[in-house]
Amino acid sequence: MLRPYQEKIVDETRALMRDGHKDILIVAPTGSGKTVLTAHMLKTAAQRGMDSIFVVHRRELIRQSIKTFHKFQLTHGVISPDYIEDLRHKVQIASIMSLGRRLPRMRKPALVVWDECQHSPAKSWANVHAAFPGSYHIGLSATPQRIDRKGLGKYFKKIVHGPSVAALIEQGSLSRYRIFAPGNGMADKPTITGDAIREYKARAAGKRALVFAASIQDSNYVVEQFKLAGFRAAHVDGESESSYRDDMFQALEEGELDVLSQVQIAGEGVDIPAIEVVIDLSPTTSLAAWLQRCGRALRPWPGKTEALILDHAGNCERHGLPDEPREWVLEGDGLAKRDNDTGPSLRICKKCFAAQFPGSGTCQYCGNAFEIKARKIARTEGRLKEMTPEMILAQREKARQRQANAFEQSSARTYEQLVELGRRRGYVNPESWAHHITRSRRGRS
Repeated sequence: MLRPYQEKIVDETRALMRDGHKDILIVAPTGSGKTVLTAHMLKTAAQRGMDSIFVVHRRELIRQSIKTFHKFQLTHGVISPDYIEDLRHKVQIASIMSLGRRLPRMRKPALVVWDECQHSPAKSWANVHAAFPGSYHIGLSATPQRIDRKGLGKYFKKIVHGPSVAALIEQGSLSRYRIFAPGNGMADKPTITGDAIREYKARAAGKRALVFAASIQDSNYVVEQFKLAGFRAAHVDGESESSYRDDMFQALEEGELDVLSQVQIAGEGVDIPAIEVVIDLSPTTSLAAWLQRCGRALRPWPGKTEALILDHAGNCERHGLPDEPREWVLEGDGLAKRDNDTGPSLRICKKCFAAQFPGSGTCQYCGNAFEIKARKIARTEGRLKEMTPEMILAQREKARQRQANAFEQSSARTYEQLVELGRRRGYVNPESWAHHITRSRRGRS
């Protein structure tokens, strides 16, 4: 049985299909039941004699999809190294890599549903997409945004918008939450603030917690610290044996672990509603990654009154709260701009102090080569504080003003223009300030 908002998504999607649209993106938050939605659509297609494929990219997603399809009594095959291939079934669940290798013997499907379709521009995904021209392609995503700013408009032409995170929380389909962060503003450099064990012990001791660590070394370290503090903790990553990863996630779900720390395997598709706490120790410039992390704790669970997000990385200060209103689009980076957006972070040239967008190896004004440094995460003392929408908005406005000031200074190209700018800003000695900037731009000591 579909929920009312899921029925609405299906109705809108079918209406577009009847109008001749074959490439449709469905955007719905993490925890809104996109796999259930898929099972319903593919079962209907099978009843009409149509072949269909559900494309996923992680083995954990295959297992979860099989579980959901069984609940729908939906007979299916699985295209994956871990399963025996049976192409007689109208419905197939396929890992993207296995599907790409087996294309020559696949029947052309009438319908292809793409899970986490923000990966569509990737070569392996694009090749499979191109192999099925004329099929209906339905993309699913909670966050149709990519760091490389490649939009999804090449692969999908229409969007069906599901409910917002705020609406799902209001109706009880997602859990209410509280979020704690450094509250120091939007840092330019990746920083971890505070002691994860101390914050967990003070705010969430004994609750099931999932840790997002920045590296395997960091993850193993934090696990040892949790163990020394008396908590049951374990680490998994992409190199862990698949059976061990499954066992650890199950142990967390069943309450046999207090804390499971992982690296880059639980951002998408991990469905463990029992998770009560997210501990974020990995700064990210990706809004999509941040929202996926929050979503791990937002699913309802018996006895869960609220989710706790311990954001030591300050990601909520970079990207906002998980239930902020956001408008997803097919072009650009996937997110419609808002009046209070700070926009992409700026890079300031150390030689001429000109502000510019990142992406080039040299300054577009003076030609200075930018120094490329390995990503280092600073660690600072401090306690986390509860964040509110008002605090986030105030920080975003400060960041927007800093960027506006940087652009204004970059636009003042002559000494006279800099003096005038200094006067408008109320500097005590605008001539001295303009002289300093001018000398710096010319590379003088």
